[in-house]
Amino acid sequence: MEKLPCGTDMARNGETMHIHVNGRNVEITDAIKAYVKEKAGKVAAHYDQIQAIDVVLTVIKNPSVADSHVAEINCKVLGDTVRVEEKAESMYASIDLVCDKLERQVRKYKEKYLKAKSGSPSIRTEVLADEEAAK
Repeated sequence: MEKLPCGTDMARNGETMHIHVNGRNVEITDAIKAYVKEKAGKVAAHYDQIQAIDVVLTVIKNPSVADSHVAEINCKVLGDTVRVEEKAESMYASIDLVCDKLERQVRKYKEKYLKAKSGSPSIRTEVLADEEAAK
């Protein structure tokens, strides 16, 4: 289990984010592991509440499958999990696609979380307030 600092800007009080890289039907080389950690580590720049990122890289050994390289990421964020998966013809392409998708999903999660936390009224509370005012 290796630890990767959240980055110089994101590390607070020595906190670290865990990035686990596993492989199915493929041997994970140091180059692939470093590439995954570099790409997935950039996600921490968008949201500092990420606790761990689990990456599973798979190669489908069926010759009839065109996109045989699959990258899957499970990102643990504040008690929730953001899961993304992408397929491509090469492992590096699938890693690029899945990291871009994870970045969008984490940004979306962060916006939802901050909007709910800010106390902005929801449609339900506005409707209830209108009904009570009418009575």
